[in-house]
Amino acid sequence: MTHIVVLGSTNMDLVAYVSRAPKLGETVTGREFRTVPGGKGANQAVAAARAGAEVSMIGAVGSDEFGTRLRAGLTGAGVDTDLLRTVDGPSGTAHIVVDDEGSNAIVVVPGANGTVTSLAPGDETLIATGTALLLQLELPLSAVVAGAEAARRHGVRTILTPAPAQPLPPELLAATDLLVPNEHEAATLTGHADPHSAAEALLRHVPEVVITLGAAGSLYAARGADPVTVPAPRVRAVDTTAAGDTFVGALAVALGEGTPVPDALAWASSAAALSVQRPGASSSMPYRTEIDTA
Repeated sequence: MTHIVVLGSTNMDLVAYVSRAPKLGETVTGREFRTVPGGKGANQAVAAARAGAEVSMIGAVGSDEFGTRLRAGLTGAGVDTDLLRTVDGPSGTAHIVVDDEGSNAIVVVPGANGTVTSLAPGDETLIATGTALLLQLELPLSAVVAGAEAARRHGVRTILTPAPAQPLPPELLAATDLLVPNEHEAATLTGHADPHSAAEALLRHVPEVVITLGAAGSLYAARGADPVTVPAPRVRAVDTTAAGDTFVGALAVALGEGTPVPDALAWASSAAALSVQRPGASSSMPYRTEIDTA
């Protein structure tokens, strides 16, 4: 079985559903509020587990009630949490507004995630057992770099989601095998609004890139090969929160199983399309049987 190791954030998502998002200084009335386990790292872990992989999570939760719920949610999804630390203080939170079009705006408060500044004993040993290491940027960069370099030392494929978008240090890019930004993150990283131009610029730093394009699908580019665009299924979005994380988790599983890239992208797109038709982050993620029959 494919073994995916995730080094990343674990947050409690505090989600308000509104007809439209408030403008600056404006108050609007919401129709519903939910607390849903999330965080880009935990989301990708759950997505990969539901897609059929063995998954291990490295990160931190707080000593509060949210921390207990976040760990239980991961364990319930079949994710190994033996190296998920519990630290004194609050867990990370994400404060999310979702409008009637399914679009969202998010404020992340790192909490316990901010304490993960380096690898802890046992982390590198676990990373070395993985088919792939999934990384994002909701942990301190020092830990992300340490994880990527550990994966590189052991020949483990590193898949980096550069979100929230920020300048990437050369040592992180040098240890990244596959970079998976969305089109906005790709534009922020390169200054190119056109995804093909952005992909070309990113290939100067990493060997493979997948740029997710929302409803338009995804663009794959690799050094020495022609780019490939794979369309996404047409669906009505209810909540796009964690669609990108669903895509990355499923993509990592498909690639780990040796699926050809175009087919892996299409399979991951099907998983993401299923997720946006349901509310919430980890709660919206499909199981393998659903993806296979989509």
